[in-house]
Amino acid sequence: MFSEAELDYLATQGLGRLATAQPDGTLQVSPVGYAYNTETRTIDITGYELAKSKKFRNVAANGQAAFVVDDMPSQDPPRIRCLEIRGRAEALTGARTPDGHFDGAVIRIHPSRIISLGVDDPDHDPLDLVPHNRNV
Repeated sequence: MFSEAELDYLATQGLGRLATAQPDGTLQVSPVGYAYNTETRTIDITGYELAKSKKFRNVAANGQAAFVVDDMPSQDPPRIRCLEIRGRAEALTGARTPDGHFDGAVIRIHPSRIISLGVDDPDHDPLDLVPHNRNV
């Protein structure tokens, strides 16, 4: 599913952006903390009073999500690293988080498509990077 370089990248970042569809079809994008769950091979999103949030309700109603983690580790030359994960999302209560705690609510993303750019390719010129797109 995820390559070792992608897992290493996810482990070094602490913040991503979750896109969910609202009932009227418009997108809601929220910054969120996350963890990779090795047991379920999913991205798990937790947070303070998550079950009361609009993003949690959106996932419960729709079940689709996109999650993006990206950064710009250098300015000269500018280099972008990006990992986009699209897939089925679940709004769970009482789920065990990757760190072993129960926090009451988890948005769990099951990847179906992964798009990666610059995460595993530090040697090529930034303008020559090619995205890796794959269905999983």
